Amino acid sequence: MNEPTLPPTDNEAVPEQDELKHVNGWRAFATLGQFLQDDDWHPQQLEDKTIYRVYFAGTHGDLRCYAQVRVDLEQFLFYVVAPVKAPEPVRPAIVEYLTRANYGLRIGNFEFDYDDGEIRYKSSLDFEGGALTPALIKNVIYPAVHTMDHYLPGLLNVMYGNQDPAEAIDEIENPV
Repeated sequence: MNEPTLPPTDNEAVPEQDELKHVNGWRAFATLGQFLQDDDWHPQQLEDKTIYRVYFAGTHGDLRCYAQVRVDLEQFLFYVVAPVKAPEPVRPAIVEYLTRANYGLRIGNFEFDYDDGEIRYKSSLDFEGGALTPALIKNVIYPAVHTMDHYLPGLLNVMYGNQDPAEAIDEIENPV
């Protein structure tokens, strides 16, 4: 499976000379790795990047996730990638579904790559000048995986032509 397109970073590699320059960011990356390990996420660091790949077994599907610390900016980003990409013919309907889903979300948002059909959910936190704590990490990660898992059935129904976007959202957000 292809890796998702992640935002560019100035710290793609883990250069030792920058460790003192961005000590809070590096401390946050260490805290993130320890949290993921302790919380049984089984993190896999991507090459020499400040990104961990993890997986979440949701109720509606297995989700591939990426936990990234932007060491230079002191930001934590968490992406949950949908298990399928939207085929080109249904992309307009998927965009409508995701736009309807995004409206009213309190934490994070859905993102869509119109070029390749990738769908992901992003939750993020700017911890500049403060510590990235296990509690903050948990509060970024768990809402993201649960939101993707919650909206996944409607997404799949729209993708496979079983429901129109408005009907799918109504069913997800207003269950009987």
